[in-house]
Amino acid sequence: MLDLLIRRCRLPERDTPVDVGIADGAITAVGAVAESARETVDARGRLLTPGLVESHIHLDKALLAGRVTTAAGTLEEALRVTADAKRRFTVDDIRTRARRVLDLAVAAGTTAMRTHVEVDPILELAALDAIRPLREEYAPAIDLQICAFAQEGILRSPGTEELLRRALGAGADLVGGCPYNDTDARMHIRTVFALARAFDVDADFHVDFFDEPEHLHVRDIIEETLAQGWQGRVAVGHLTELAALDEVTGDGIIAGLAEARIGVIVLPATDLYLMGRSDAFNIRRGLAPLRRLLRAGVPVALATNNVRNPFTPVGTADLAHLTFLAAVAGHMGSDADLRDLLRMVTEHPARILRRERSGIAVGGRADLVLWDAERPEDIAAALPARVAVVKGGRVSVECEARVTWRWRREVIR
Repeated sequence: MLDLLIRRCRLPERDTPVDVGIADGAITAVGAVAESARETVDARGRLLTPGLVESHIHLDKALLAGRVTTAAGTLEEALRVTADAKRRFTVDDIRTRARRVLDLAVAAGTTAMRTHVEVDPILELAALDAIRPLREEYAPAIDLQICAFAQEGILRSPGTEELLRRALGAGADLVGGCPYNDTDARMHIRTVFALARAFDVDADFHVDFFDEPEHLHVRDIIEETLAQGWQGRVAVGHLTELAALDEVTGDGIIAGLAEARIGVIVLPATDLYLMGRSDAFNIRRGLAPLRRLLRAGVPVALATNNVRNPFTPVGTADLAHLTFLAAVAGHMGSDADLRDLLRMVTEHPARILRRERSGIAVGGRADLVLWDAERPEDIAAALPARVAVVKGGRVSVECEARVTWRWRREVIR
């Protein structure tokens, strides 16, 4: 007997409804399914997609609105005031705020997440200690991956390298760097790769988060990825400087990203909010070139980054909202573009996080979202409600929306 049977659902690559059978956390049948199941969900022709994958978020510094004051709205200011706010964080405080964001993400259909936790002499391992127990607590709803992240630099914050080692030994899944916020970007990058090799983990960098191409540290990351044989195990976030390059230079870097199999994570809410601050007119979008990256075969993900803090004063932890935002800001409005945007919160981030069996096919992971829509293009175009979320072959979230049209009732009278 099946554990779960989803009848009459539409899949992104199919025009007609099918049944999807699930047992032992995996998809066992796609088509006309005659087997009985312990639980059956009638999709009634609605769209079924893989679960959403959040590839870059900061649970430890989310929901700081009301605690900090900003005026300039710049990256430099956000770094400064958040570093000051961190001095008042506690483990319980971080965990409480993280739970609120996780609940938002789970209800929106996110079934896997990579969160950065800051490791530095200010917090030491407090953020890791706060987030680590949530992996087990939320395991029935979401797979949580933790990146030990050197936001404050490594060389400019003595002791950080040893703290990163301790974090990786204490349960962090991978290591993250921020070369633009250090005194020697190249040495910072090499240190992160040395830690990745020592602990056999992936690496994830915040990189080139500026309007002008004054840094291009991504070149060093590409070079080091190839030199260390870390292809397919590296991600870079932001990369807004790529948008300011001429086409020839930019395409050269994009080719390098493809060769090194580096995933690019675009963070629309933060990138659009912080970039272009010095422009008085013709204000830049501040997004990495999404379509050019996709055409080159680079896996590109859309991710949340921050939720209601100095880096991003808004946020819902709903990845569908980012597809809507990227459609407008990235000039991605064709049917093919809208389908790509869905892949950028499902297929591509799953690849970056190295999550196998993420598609809807026999043998695939049964982490799924049922939408109140029929077409994959509708996800970005209309932000439809989620009807149900499936994690590990079990319905983890049921969503109901009720609207009473009182004005129509009164008109009919």
